[in-house]
Amino acid sequence: MRQAWGVALHPVLQEKLTAGLEPVSVEGWTRRDTRLPAIRNKVHTGLGMRRVGKTTFLRQLQQEQQQALGPQRAVYLSFDDDRLADLSLSQLDALLEEYYRNFPEFRGREVVWWFFDEIQVVAGWELFVRRLMDTEKVAVVVSGSSARLLSREVHTSLRGRGFETVLRPFSFREFLRHRGEEPGKPVSRLSPSERSWIEKRLREYLEVGGFPEAQGIEARLRIQLLQGYVDTLLLRDVVERYQVSQIAALRWVVRACLRNPAGLLSAHGLYRDLKSQGHAVSKDTVHALLGYLVDAFLLTLVPLDTESERQRNTNPRKVYPADPGLIRAFDTSGRANPGRALETAVLNELERRGAEVGYVKTGEGYEVDFHARLPEGQSFLVQVCADALAPEVLERELRALKAAAPRYPRAERVLIVLTREQAAAVSEPGIRVCPAYEWFLEELEP
Repeated sequence: MRQAWGVALHPVLQEKLTAGLEPVSVEGWTRRDTRLPAIRNKVHTGLGMRRVGKTTFLRQLQQEQQQALGPQRAVYLSFDDDRLADLSLSQLDALLEEYYRNFPEFRGREVVWWFFDEIQVVAGWELFVRRLMDTEKVAVVVSGSSARLLSREVHTSLRGRGFETVLRPFSFREFLRHRGEEPGKPVSRLSPSERSWIEKRLREYLEVGGFPEAQGIEARLRIQLLQGYVDTLLLRDVVERYQVSQIAALRWVVRACLRNPAGLLSAHGLYRDLKSQGHAVSKDTVHALLGYLVDAFLLTLVPLDTESERQRNTNPRKVYPADPGLIRAFDTSGRANPGRALETAVLNELERRGAEVGYVKTGEGYEVDFHARLPEGQSFLVQVCADALAPEVLERELRALKAAAPRYPRAERVLIVLTREQAAAVSEPGIRVCPAYEWFLEELEP
């Protein structure tokens, strides 16, 4: 057993260091479109809901660096091992010294990439990472469960050195790639039969969702799997982390949110309903529970699009699950709901593209699903309609877009419909009508 700084390196860490230097084989893993931003001198943190593939993402990043720099300069270590329980901070120093003892030619001369998975189990890990960034020539990527690695805490503990990248369930493009069916050409060049096939896959995506492990299994097992994800999240990322004692109320809130996807939600309304069900909770507790679920990436709460902070806080928010597959897993009606699943998938894609999103309420009382501002400056009014062939539905959606236009004169107006047939049936000046599969796939077109 080697020693560094007078501390013997834990034998399990020695094993992991040796294994973490071996060339990575990611054969059979679906390549993700998420990328680390090219920002130097930052600790990159990979965050996201449980089971979205954060560990696989780190290994794919490691493979990229191994191919570019060589296996010895891209090191992966996972601390998610019961044999490393209560590991002391000094062991991280011993690990570093053991590495440079084997590769002294890199120290101070070549950038070494370190990929730390679940490093937050080591108390004081952020002190080590800050010192590593300050004293060595390195790039650092950390990832872990949201139970112990929240973005705001990373920013605080790393004193502004952290930069987060959120990993989500598969996008529709990644869903197709996972099945070996990603189009190899722009959507505009697809044949009619290829378009029909992709439309079929889109309907499957809206039902199955994008969690990697949920792909290719029968509906009964998939629902059980996704419900298990949520149960584990509640126990580990909410109850244990925040010492929540009102577990029955927490579960009621989760069910209420997941059974009302794309619906309006107010903490006051939840509080009132909880009281009627016999749950003795305060309004502050309801606000806190919702915040915990957002922190754990289970829910997204979309506010009213307004410059007034007071109006944002007093108006209901629209609630969306992390993945459309969760809608079916918690539905009790027995009815298919492609409209809300499609709206959820659109919201998740907008966030994946880095958009700042709010919903719009016009002076006439009409609602537009999303006003989205992209980092590059473009803005969009987006209405989602899964039943555009129903005249009364279509008229309602178009009316809202037209009513919102004067308030957002620079925003492109977009109506996303479920199928190409629906898109062909709608012609409205000033509004781009787009089949959903085209919209999902358009971003990465050449």
